[in-house]
Amino acid sequence: MFEQLQNFPRLLLEQDLQPIQGSRFQPTGFPDLGAADFRRADGKRILLVESAQSVANRLEKTCLKGDGPQIAPELDGLPYIVAKLSGAVDTETSSLVEAHRINSPWIISDKTFQAELLKRSGCEKGKPLNWSRIAETLFYFDPNSLVHGLFLVSLDSRIRFPRAISGFIEALDVVEAVSGGVKNDGLDPTGKFITTKNAVAQAVYGNIPYPRIEYTAGRIVAYFNLDLALIRGYGLPPTAEELLIALALLKVRRFLSAGLRLRTACDLAAVNEIKLIAPADFALPSETSLLEAVQSGIKACAAAKLFGDPAVTTIQAVAVKPASTPVPVPATPTD
Repeated sequence: MFEQLQNFPRLLLEQDLQPIQGSRFQPTGFPDLGAADFRRADGKRILLVESAQSVANRLEKTCLKGDGPQIAPELDGLPYIVAKLSGAVDTETSSLVEAHRINSPWIISDKTFQAELLKRSGCEKGKPLNWSRIAETLFYFDPNSLVHGLFLVSLDSRIRFPRAISGFIEALDVVEAVSGGVKNDGLDPTGKFITTKNAVAQAVYGNIPYPRIEYTAGRIVAYFNLDLALIRGYGLPPTAEELLIALALLKVRRFLSAGLRLRTACDLAAVNEIKLIAPADFALPSETSLLEAVQSGIKACAAAKLFGDPAVTTIQAVAVKPASTPVPVPATPTD
């Protein structure tokens, strides 16, 4: 399926988008900055609609069962790590949803797992790293960590893998669409009669008018970059390489088909077919074909014993509630 990609270092994709209704959309915002509105060197005005970090999170979510932490049922057999928490917190999480994946404190702090990770990867302080062996180990426990990258700083600060698949969304030739609104308080429009000791909470009472800035654009584009050279550099068997490529492209297809409601006022839809920028003559498989390729890859990698057995590694973790600091009680005055 991916023979045409063998001589290319990157697979570059572009997908034109448009608001699903109307022409306005709400971009991503940043603390103390707001929307990332900038100009290119040629003077063209550009707006960052969705950052690389946010797109990475959304790509990860496409293959979860609901919001996780389990893998989607149709991808059963793909390895990942589950941490079952007990004690102060009774729940579970996994390397698929944790911000630092395998380096999650709920996972990497397990001494038994940590020892097995070190043994399989051959990592030793003061000795050179065998990157191919480390990649094999990560693939064994969680192939998604190679797709989305990780930094195993808690194990060895030298172990850092960048994202193999990355993406972002930009809008070109943007113009502000300024409007506003008001938060109505039917009980006390003035906000004078409800009091609270919390100044922040007090500020939300009453009718509160606010400004709103949305945007229109001449063009909205989602960009994706699959680093094929990086995946080849892992030194994994061909079946493993093909699985990583198929998995990454499946996530892109699923994000574009069902994940473009980015915010309440930013609901986008794909326009026409995705564009192959490089290599231009590669035909991107359909979502159905990519899912079949991933499922076949899971079976092939499991048969070749490239995965853990069982595929899901389970860790027991205890969440301890910190002791609260006693609040001093003022002495009772005496007569």
